[in-house]
Amino acid sequence: MHKSKLKRAKINYDNIMNIPVLAESNPGRYGFLWRWFDEIYVFLDLLLQQHYLARFSASFSENFYSLKRIPIGDCKQQPLATAGLPKRQHWKSLLLLVLVPYLKGKLEKMVSSLREEDEYSIHPPSSSWKRFYRAFLAAYPFVNMTWEGWFLIQQLCYILGKAQHHSPMLRLAGVRLVRLTAEDIQALEEKVAGATSSRAHSIKTQVRLAVKKALGGIAFSLSTGLSVSVFFLQFLDWWYSSENQETIKSLTALPTPPPPVHLDDGASSALLPKLKTVCPLCRKVRVNATALSTSGFVFCYRCVYNYVKAHQRCPITGYATELQHLVKLYSPES
Repeated sequence: MHKSKLKRAKINYDNIMNIPVLAESNPGRYGFLWRWFDEIYVFLDLLLQQHYLARFSASFSENFYSLKRIPIGDCKQQPLATAGLPKRQHWKSLLLLVLVPYLKGKLEKMVSSLREEDEYSIHPPSSSWKRFYRAFLAAYPFVNMTWEGWFLIQQLCYILGKAQHHSPMLRLAGVRLVRLTAEDIQALEEKVAGATSSRAHSIKTQVRLAVKKALGGIAFSLSTGLSVSVFFLQFLDWWYSSENQETIKSLTALPTPPPPVHLDDGASSALLPKLKTVCPLCRKVRVNATALSTSGFVFCYRCVYNYVKAHQRCPITGYATELQHLVKLYSPES
């Protein structure tokens, strides 16, 4: 079922989602892509899964492996893949394919954020928020273990022939997976061929098909160029990452780089106080000096903690920043 096209589409789909490189290259313009990465991804995933469920009665990955979804009750006479799923099973499948992974990822990020909050928090130890954080963090490992154990038990039952589903999500959606039959493949090919031949009689449709073919060639060229360019960007991202230890050692021997270029204008340079002991945020003498490892600028701990927590970026450079990038500075007097 056009596996080469599906594989190429998946590669391009994954490459388009390589947003971190784009956001780091220009945080002022593309930083919002990183902040809304999960929402952008889930929206594109929703469109992709909706297309494949409606056309092939399967998700993107299931159709790639020549599988389709059928309602649990249909055992003897399986409906063709072109017939689609019933509306109830269709929408349940779509929500479980897209929404559940999105919510699980958001929950994991929230737990990670709460752990950082618990480590760096400025709330008093006896505050209600502190008690809530610790109670939630204590309960989450057991909830996560129950969730993963549910999937593990379902997979073991499927391997031993005790269940029809390898995933609980399929059972909740009211469907099961089966192989595409020869009738399914023929019906899919006839559907594409019939849609093309039924409209080939009109001149307007012929012109439209010619334009569509030309656009397809252009899209193929662009997708190939995009794959090569994103591969090059990923190579650069690896080259300057922390995994390349030799590169880091060579970079540490170089002199300190100059400040960002966009700090030369009056609007940005006005953010920096004249005295080095003054916090750029509160404009007072720094208390509990804390530096941002992403930019090197020093602030009051409370000022920069609240700012980074609210905006996820450096107040001066605009570089993407998180709470773990705060570095407490200790003077010799302390």
